[in-house]
Amino acid sequence: MDPVAGTAEHRGPLEVRARAPGKIILAGEHAVVHGSAAVAAAIDLYTNSSLLLRPTGPGEGGGAGSGAVELDLRDSGLTFSWPCSRLRGALGEEISANPGAPAPCSPDQLAAIARLLQDQEIPEAKIWLSAGLSAFLFLYASILGCRPGKAVVSSDLPMGAGLGSSAAFCVSMSGALLTAAGAVSVGARRGAEGWEVLEKGALELVNQWAFQGEKIIHGKPSGIDNSVSTFGKMIKFKKGELTNLESWNPVKMLITDTRVGRNTKALVAGVSERASRHPDAMASVFHAVNSISEELSSIVELAAEDEIAITSKEDKLAELMEMNQEIWVLIFALIMNLTVWELENYSGLSYALSV
Repeated sequence: MDPVAGTAEHRGPLEVRARAPGKIILAGEHAVVHGSAAVAAAIDLYTNSSLLLRPTGPGEGGGAGSGAVELDLRDSGLTFSWPCSRLRGALGEEISANPGAPAPCSPDQLAAIARLLQDQEIPEAKIWLSAGLSAFLFLYASILGCRPGKAVVSSDLPMGAGLGSSAAFCVSMSGALLTAAGAVSVGARRGAEGWEVLEKGALELVNQWAFQGEKIIHGKPSGIDNSVSTFGKMIKFKKGELTNLESWNPVKMLITDTRVGRNTKALVAGVSERASRHPDAMASVFHAVNSISEELSSIVELAAEDEIAITSKEDKLAELMEMNQEIWVLIFALIMNLTVWELENYSGLSYALSV
């Protein structure tokens, strides 16, 4: 399941569209931040980002209302706008467009972006959008500068459900921005539904920028979410190294949205805090999780040629996922959603809550 990007150029305005998939982590979440292996797979739910750049001329650019950077979040029903003059005034000395050289957001840059967010009326119930807005402004200004344009984002992914919605946002937005900036170009290959597929070198650049956006949103992410959203399919991720996994048999998963929100940044910080307080004990936890992920990745790549072998393979994968889940239940003292628990008991399905 590859990430894809498409472009359409007309006289004057330039329109770019990109999409990126969400993900599920089969094993290794949180421990991957501390050097353990994790296994993740892309899912067939996407975040779509479209970018319309207006023609530029002297000063602010041509056309009425074109001298602004706008963001339309369709699923939230919210639109944000920053006049280019305001962006230049706030970010002119802090951020300059350099799409080919991904760099982290500095404290001074983040402070300047925070001041820009103060100009917006963000509903109290949706104040959590601030981190995503900060990532958007950083990526936009770092890749395109203060060129006027409008970005529209929609998604199949529920937010805060552990399905990589923020990574898919950062990947799709980075892909659209880099294509519009001319830093990447689509290849000759076409993927699903006629989308043009970026080449590997272009995907690497998209992934690096998306990771910078993820760091603004989550603090100290491992990079696994943006990597699987960028490159697709199933991967093993360890210490920043990505290994593509070839599954010879379909791995069947039932994804249930419990509608119980999660805060990735707080969870990552919680694991790090426990590792700091109990280094030896948590080192054993990380070692156990690493072993589970390594064994799971090996089983995924085994070819099962008959029903008995396929059933045995699925049973082993289910056991490993449950072992991984039980470790994190102990660490976080999770209160499992009763409906999911009943479904698991009733149907015999193995379960893994996204934590």
